[in-house]
Amino acid sequence: MKALIEGFLKFQKDAFPQRENLFKHLATTQHPGTLFITCSDSRVIPELLTQQEPGELFVIRNAGNIVPSYSPHPGGVSATVEYAVAVLGVTDIVICGHSDCGAMTAVAQCKCMDHLPGVAGWLQHAESAKVINESRTHVNETAKVNSMVRENVIAQLANIQTHPSVRLAQEKGLVNLHGWVYDIETGSIDALDADNRTFKSLVEHPTTCAVQARPVQAAA
Repeated sequence: MKALIEGFLKFQKDAFPQRENLFKHLATTQHPGTLFITCSDSRVIPELLTQQEPGELFVIRNAGNIVPSYSPHPGGVSATVEYAVAVLGVTDIVICGHSDCGAMTAVAQCKCMDHLPGVAGWLQHAESAKVINESRTHVNETAKVNSMVRENVIAQLANIQTHPSVRLAQEKGLVNLHGWVYDIETGSIDALDADNRTFKSLVEHPTTCAVQARPVQAAA
């Protein structure tokens, strides 16, 4: 706790004064362009890896960067997605998995989680990714986990498209969907190319998009 308080004092002394005008503007409004959905893992910092300032990202973090499919009883993730899309009008949604993900490791290796019923229940939202991953041959356990991380990003992209607010924005050509996997050790990001369902280096292919917004077609 001491480190957190010292960090806050440093923020007040050094960082806040440098952005004082920005915070004055943000005091009464926000217009983030991107909804960024990623894992709660302490090593994954969305604003750091994308170099964004306060007010530029609307962030959801949870175990396994999961987006449950829409249901009659929506929870916190569903409410946040709806607010980001329908109220804030974000134009891009990123679902970002990462290397060495504890949640995806547990799923891929079928670890017993009887002592963690909340976690076990939550990770059932990755079941479709697990089924696909289990159907494939992997050279070793590391490769199996890495594949699970990617399949989970694909699965969560499918889940988020069941949300009415997202489907409506897609129908109007207002939102792009992106699937990323961040490698902690190298700092690299691979992005899903929906045309061939492969992940490409974002450095080499910066325009890669999982689901591109389509212009609205006029009615015949």
